[in-house]
Amino acid sequence: MQPLAISHYSIVNCLGAGSQAILNALRERRSGLTPCDFETAALDTYIGRVPGIEEARVRPDLVAYDCRNNRLAELGLSLNGFAGAVTAARDRYGAARIGVFMGTSTSGILESELAFRRRNPQTGALPPDFRYQGTHNTCSLAEFVRCYLELKGPAFVVSSACSSTAKVFGSAARMIATGVCDAVVVGGVDTLCLTTLHGFHSLELTSHGPCRPFDKERDGISIGEGAGYALLERAEDQTGEGATLLLGVGESSDAYHMSTPHPDGLGAKLAMQRALDSAGLAPADIDYINLHGTATRTNDAAEDAAVRGLFGTDTACSSTKGATGHLLGAAGITEAIISILAIEHDLMPGSANTRDVDPDLKSRYLLASREARVRRVLSNSFGFGGSNCSLVLGAASVPSR
Repeated sequence: MQPLAISHYSIVNCLGAGSQAILNALRERRSGLTPCDFETAALDTYIGRVPGIEEARVRPDLVAYDCRNNRLAELGLSLNGFAGAVTAARDRYGAARIGVFMGTSTSGILESELAFRRRNPQTGALPPDFRYQGTHNTCSLAEFVRCYLELKGPAFVVSSACSSTAKVFGSAARMIATGVCDAVVVGGVDTLCLTTLHGFHSLELTSHGPCRPFDKERDGISIGEGAGYALLERAEDQTGEGATLLLGVGESSDAYHMSTPHPDGLGAKLAMQRALDSAGLAPADIDYINLHGTATRTNDAAEDAAVRGLFGTDTACSSTKGATGHLLGAAGITEAIISILAIEHDLMPGSANTRDVDPDLKSRYLLASREARVRRVLSNSFGFGGSNCSLVLGAASVPSR
């Protein structure tokens, strides 16, 4: 594929609001996970909660979209000068030439959960102020972002569980390559809800403490919430000193099991290989891998097998979910932006909460954050049902080896 410039980005999650807050936390190997105190979910687990969302409201002209998911979406759009950067792009290309491709897994389902509490006791009817299309429906997020940024190009939502906001990068690359768009806003949001918390708990996949990816005592995930966005444009139009590029995208579906990856990581390995092929790179060209690293027994073992099968044991890697929690549909964009921060600041993030790496996992897993030359990063996002996506990101100017 032709490289695309990531000309601007924005991020918010339990580590803080804005790229500097996230960078500081990664350097300090700090976690934002806290004991679960969300709504009525009395569960023995930890979550990654963004404070203040309950009291926030969306912009008055977008009140039909008001829900937790879109409140967090708006917070993300307001950070790091992102909305202003999109306005400048709109002036360059025209509102109809900029696409909006979002990802989410549960969208505003919390709004439906709360509405069901208020059903009419006689008829069972939902309250008249409940707005399904503007809140719960997955299309709500793309519509909200499109309206907020005053864009008129193609817009849609990808909902493929934990790979959702990685796959939108592939959609953007195809739409720009075919001439449908000149630029694309990619990203997405997932917020805490009772369905997710109780659902993963019922599957016995939630950790009793803060999650510990690749740890020998790992016992499950910690669910978090967050938002992230990136503005993609043709590299020849926007590549300047210090720019970061989307170099490759690889997708696969192993369809091994609804909630368990292939034990040998076959689908994960195929996604990584396709990403490298798309970028025209070899495994040795990657300096750091941001793992999917959910901290479940089977997922970490399968990913380790896939990474070792393709990269051997020399390439540094880690999961940042011990810091942010698993952001589900927002994990892909979050970890892509963390990968960009790694490139921009020559940082390989250590694994928050992980104490003793499982001796059965043989990848070169980093416990401590370290300063090191980072020119190219592979970022993995693997979803339920084997819906996999890997991204290759890199600095615009890379010296030959």
